[in-house]
Amino acid sequence: MSAAAGTSYNFAVIRTVPHAYLGTFVNVGVVMHARTVGFLRARVLTDARALHALAPSVDVEMLARYLGAVRALCDGDPAAGPLALVPTSERFHWLTSPRSDVIQSSPVHEGLCGDPEITLAELFDTFVRVPEGCAGP
Repeated sequence: MSAAAGTSYNFAVIRTVPHAYLGTFVNVGVVMHARTVGFLRARVLTDARALHALAPSVDVEMLARYLGAVRALCDGDPAAGPLALVPTSERFHWLTSPRSDVIQSSPVHEGLCGDPEITLAELFDTFVRVPEGCAGP
């Protein structure tokens, strides 16, 4: 597939679920995978003030660590453990698999893009609300 035709990608919105039994969530990041170009990245909120503003009942330090781990897994950082060393498709599917935890993902969506980095930034801006006065990722 040529760059002019676009690069296919999959993405999911990363959510924090303060109270899983209520089913409510707040979007705190996006993970995007473009297999044909070897792209797997996450853009997540890690600013403690922003996380506290969005989810005041959650331990924001723990949440920031979890979100940092999501980013490290996407980046293939060996410090993130053995899962960070498997192929990008496997990491993406592991990150987006259903779970009952404080960090969950939306269903996986797909699209076409010209530049995955730009598209990731656009997806983050579209789906994650950064509270006013707080730093973004």
